[in-house]
Amino acid sequence: MKLRTLALAVAAAAALTLPGDMAEAKKVKGEVTNFDFSFQGPFGSYDRNQLQRGLQVFHEVCAACHGLEYVAFRTLADPNGPQLPEDQMRAFAEMYEVWDPVMRDWRVATANDHFPESGFEGAPDLSLMTKARAGFSGPYGLGINQLIKGIGGPEYIASFLLGYTGEEDFQAGTLFYYNRAYGDWVSMNPVLFDDMLDYADGTPATEEQMALDVAAFLTWTAEPKLVERKQAGFAGLIILTVLASLLYLTNKQIWAPIKKRAKES
Repeated sequence: MKLRTLALAVAAAAALTLPGDMAEAKKVKGEVTNFDFSFQGPFGSYDRNQLQRGLQVFHEVCAACHGLEYVAFRTLADPNGPQLPEDQMRAFAEMYEVWDPVMRDWRVATANDHFPESGFEGAPDLSLMTKARAGFSGPYGLGINQLIKGIGGPEYIASFLLGYTGEEDFQAGTLFYYNRAYGDWVSMNPVLFDDMLDYADGTPATEEQMALDVAAFLTWTAEPKLVERKQAGFAGLIILTVLASLLYLTNKQIWAPIKKRAKES
């Protein structure tokens, strides 16, 4: 019984290293490309430069409509994140205005404030979007494909931004665009175009590069403690494996004389 309990504990610790909320994510019906990201896999971690580029894409392209209301500006300086220097983080926060319920007026944002909410009713908040979409799925109840490839949230974001076919259609007086990743018509127009931004690190701002960068950044906003979670999961897994081995050896040692007498009798 103890061995079984310990084995279950080991399995629970191993689960800490896997993407969370698999069952809660909404599956998509379109074509999702399996891009490679640095943070995937049991040993993956965020690429600081990519997160900083993704922050730039969000700020200059996405923030006009979408919000990040669950993300505080101060976290942009956290380890395993964009890791902006403290002065740059504060300067970046001051580029935004937030509503102060005490002053009942708009004021310049500080490090402790959160990103503003979405500017349009139809534009969803992107704080947790990569956890809200499951780009990949496996056999029902097993999730083998998700275990191998991941849940597919960042892949879906990148595929969506790159999935416009150029087809347009007017429906009820509104212009819609066909998107392969979504698998249907969407009202959001294409927003990424080659060389529309100048990256500070000199990386060519191709459409695909920008899509991957902002997808990585939005993964961080949804899972800012991803690296720490993996480290804690592995530490727990190692400790419980050692304990299970010691328990097995102790059990063998205790029962060895009794089994020996039983054989002799």
